[in-house]
Parts: sequence; structure tokens; C-alpha cells
Amino acid sequence: MKYRIRLAHLPLAVYREVAAHLCQVEGVKTELLPQQSQQFDYSLSQIDSLWIYLPDDADALCHEQVQRILAYYSDRYGAWETVE
Repeated sequence: MKYRIRLAHLPLAVYREVAAHLCQVEGVKTELLPQQSQQFDYSLSQIDSLWIYLPDDADALCHEQVQRILAYYSDRYGAWETVE
């Protein structure tokens, strides 16, 4: 299972921290996608979005741990947006 999320104004360092925390969950992998905007906007993050890859056989505990990590950052920085 994989999905992509973003928080438009989240700083690069925090995206890296989120990715590092998620990778501590067994089997979870992440990928940061750089900003693709052709126009510079200081208020945008250097990161466009974050891919989260969960193993196909991920159990409920794995899903719960990922959701708890994302909720922690959401409480501090705002709601994550799912990218289609």
C-alpha cells in the first residue's frame, strides 16, 4: 500500500523528521518529493509531498503507528492533505 500526503507550509527539516519517524515503523518506507512550482513562493515548503509505502502484509499495529506519528505532526502543524 502506498499513499501521498502533503502539508503545504511544512519546513523541509520537519518533513525529514516525519520521514525519519515513519521509517522507524517496521517495513515502512518514505520518499520526499521536491517542490515542482516554477514560481518561487517563500511561503511554500521545499517539499511538495511525502510518499508513504507500507508493506502489503502490514498489520493493524503498523497502520496504527503510522497514523499516530502523522497525528502528532498534524496536531502541531495542521491537517495533512492526501494527494491523488
